[in-house]
Amino acid sequence: MLANSVKLLLVCAATGMLSACSTPCDAPGQLCAPIESNTRPLPPPKPLPPPVPPKPPAPEPVTFAVAVPNITSYDENGAPLAPVKGKPATGTQLDMPAATAPAPADGNLHHIGLLLPLRSTTLGPAAELLRAGFMAAYERDRSGFEVTVIDTGDGSSDVLNKFAQAQEEQDIVVGPLSRSAVTAVANSDLVRKPTIALNHPDNRGEARLPEKMLVMGLSIEAEARQVAAWAASEQPGASALILSAGSPSQRRTSAAFKQEWLRQGGKVDVVELSAVNGYLSDADMVQLRARLASTPPGLLFAALDADQARQLRVAIGSDLPLYGTSSLNPGAGRGASGPELDGARLLDLPWQVQRDHPQVMVYPQPPQPADSRLTADMERLYALGIDAFRVAREVALRPNAPFTLDGVTGRLAVRFEDGQTIFERTEQAATYQQGALGTWPPAAPTPVALPQVQ
Repeated sequence: MLANSVKLLLVCAATGMLSACSTPCDAPGQLCAPIESNTRPLPPPKPLPPPVPPKPPAPEPVTFAVAVPNITSYDENGAPLAPVKGKPATGTQLDMPAATAPAPADGNLHHIGLLLPLRSTTLGPAAELLRAGFMAAYERDRSGFEVTVIDTGDGSSDVLNKFAQAQEEQDIVVGPLSRSAVTAVANSDLVRKPTIALNHPDNRGEARLPEKMLVMGLSIEAEARQVAAWAASEQPGASALILSAGSPSQRRTSAAFKQEWLRQGGKVDVVELSAVNGYLSDADMVQLRARLASTPPGLLFAALDADQARQLRVAIGSDLPLYGTSSLNPGAGRGASGPELDGARLLDLPWQVQRDHPQVMVYPQPPQPADSRLTADMERLYALGIDAFRVAREVALRPNAPFTLDGVTGRLAVRFEDGQTIFERTEQAATYQQGALGTWPPAAPTPVALPQVQ
């Protein structure tokens, strides 16, 4: 099934490239259009046509805003943005401009090179799904654009060679995907044209990125910082207890939340729980329950997966506010649904929690494996592919101009400042209710109409 989907996408891309010159050869204005002889007498002049009345002004384009919590915005290096004068440094509607309408086609043909590790044994499936999302967005807004898919392996030398070639042949390069490949490109002197990296480089806070590189990879650490700012706005002055099970990603998530919580002026403590095969230790749960009973914090931040968070809630109850990242959302059809996580708040992509949103519904769902469902992380990569094309399109049509988009991965903002391209993503706030994940704040229940008294 997946192979057929990939073949179909390649056929669609090839058709798009071949149709770039679809005007008939003998049409006026083409290189081989017939030229009329200048030896015959000129025809009599035609009367001038009556003046055409001016067209009424076109209505302002409308876009759909995605609701966001009161959270801090960050640049691609993970640093909180400085506040605008008189406004807080948040990603709320107070200081974010209204999402700009998609730029209209400018009459030129823009060439985009999509650089992905399709030949990689480890990243190949992820690259295929990201390509599917990218091409889905391209098929919707392909006018004036031509996409060339450039496949690479895992080696940095292969990536750099293909990237250098793409810089010569394409107007914009989207990729690479792996962190090591992005790091290699960022440390090279090859970036001369707009480049949209799909991951973050190593030590991203320590090195200055090339001027024309925009980094828009998904980041669990950025989510954790946004959650910390959100929780601080809802629980001012509260102490936070961070819980993790010790995996590398959970430790990074824990550290990012702690950093932002301290920046917000809060008190924080960290407890690392032991886990065997992903299952939290019963002994640790007993000790944690006793600790919470004697010295309860103001809130909990769970740097855990969804199953571990459910186990935590069963052990300690739901009295304390619980916050987390998208790791608490295993995706539709995965993990046991139930009330254990009711009230827990987290951030995730609109693609995952707003399936009925107009900006999400316009794109097809990703191809599903024949014998299983895509994981939530793979779904997020498909959504990243959609937004990667949309950002590339705007960069091509608005060179060096700031813009914002309501994307399927969040509210996106791009600006150019001090020789750097700054990218910001504000994700969607969500909460569990009755075992299901929905947007936050939850919609008020519809009142039941009472029968009229006769």
